[in-house]
Amino acid sequence: MSIALVILAAGKGTRMNSDLPKVLHQIANAPMLVHTMQAGAALSPEKTVVVAGHGYDAVKAAALDYDPEATVVLQEEQNGTGHATRVARDALADFDGDVIVLFGDTPFVTPETLESMAVAREENAVVVLGFEAADPGKYGRLVMKGDSLERIVEYADATDEERDITFCNSGVMLAKRDDLFDLIDALNSDNAQGEIYLTDIVGVARERGMSVTAVSCDEAETLGINSRAHLAQAEAVFQDRARAELMDLGVTLQQPETVMLSFDTVIGRDTTVEPNVYFGPGVTIESGTRIRAFSHLEGCHISRGAIIGPYARLRPGAELAENTHVGNFVEIKNAEIGEGTKVNHLSYVGDATVGKGTNIGAGTITCNYDGVMKHRTEIGDNAFVGSNTMLVAPVKVGNQAMTGSGSVITKNVPDEALALARADQVTKPGLSVKLFEILKKKKQKRDQESQ
Repeated sequence: MSIALVILAAGKGTRMNSDLPKVLHQIANAPMLVHTMQAGAALSPEKTVVVAGHGYDAVKAAALDYDPEATVVLQEEQNGTGHATRVARDALADFDGDVIVLFGDTPFVTPETLESMAVAREENAVVVLGFEAADPGKYGRLVMKGDSLERIVEYADATDEERDITFCNSGVMLAKRDDLFDLIDALNSDNAQGEIYLTDIVGVARERGMSVTAVSCDEAETLGINSRAHLAQAEAVFQDRARAELMDLGVTLQQPETVMLSFDTVIGRDTTVEPNVYFGPGVTIESGTRIRAFSHLEGCHISRGAIIGPYARLRPGAELAENTHVGNFVEIKNAEIGEGTKVNHLSYVGDATVGKGTNIGAGTITCNYDGVMKHRTEIGDNAFVGSNTMLVAPVKVGNQAMTGSGSVITKNVPDEALALARADQVTKPGLSVKLFEILKKKKQKRDQESQ
């Protein structure tokens, strides 16, 4: 059976105290909306419809950036979850299959849970996602009879016996498209809030003799985010889950709680990550690498056997081949570093291509920006760039070529050539002592005048 996603993302999120739409606040460097879309994408949906309201343009841009095939529709007036779901009807006019309704501010429902709901739908008209709550509080209670969901009881309407139930409603629903919208059409806003609630379709379905069931998930999957405190809690939940998954896959995290991951971080097994490493978006690391302490990585690819850090920074476009070494206080940006090449100390390599087996000396800088445009530096195989070399791009250093320490290279260096580009040293015997005496007298005079 084909499936479509409807993601409700119209809320303003007043408690966030922000101009940013609630679903665009980030967890692990991605909007929480993207986390929801990512989970739903595991079902290979035929259609994805995002219902936006507050900050429509920004929400639409974020949704389409993740999935250009998504449809974003406007809920002009926010009138409850049932009304929001109804807004998606026209976008699904040509769709014949199941629809799962998710929430853009509940980003942690797993693909496995959604698969379980899809399986349950094979024998039931409506499937509700529930969870066993450690503290049920004022959640709606799911009243079960065997595998059948008899009704959803809101806390305010529940008896003492029903309030003792710990199986609670997440709000996530799954039903056939035609059934879903027929049931929503039967709802009304005759309640304290004057809104149309999606959860009320359970009662209507039972009245019509339709089978309804509930699938259970871990409570952490249903975490809804309504405040900055919730956002921080969600970040912690994501990080704990992501770190555990990496370690299960064979990655060593020496001090897991100090490693920060992004929603799309990929790390191969037998990689060791030392403490206090930050992974921004777009990082892929192959197996058998070592990421040393206090490194910051984003938008980069690191091949097998590489050693990065400590205190290294890899920026977007950094592409490191196998067995490369990038050491302390080195920054790499938009550059390809060849196999076995070493950039070990205090250097900046940006907008560059560096061949294999090359050594980049301490203090090397590729001077890539002229104030208007960026220019590239090309360094060949088995070259040796002396310490404190300035490579003024565009410039090329050939295979097995060498630059002398302290050189400013403005012209291409041929293969196997040595380039020296620095002023001749001038030595003045005894001048050092005389100069210091002059300077000390100036300082003494200045101090006296300032008193």
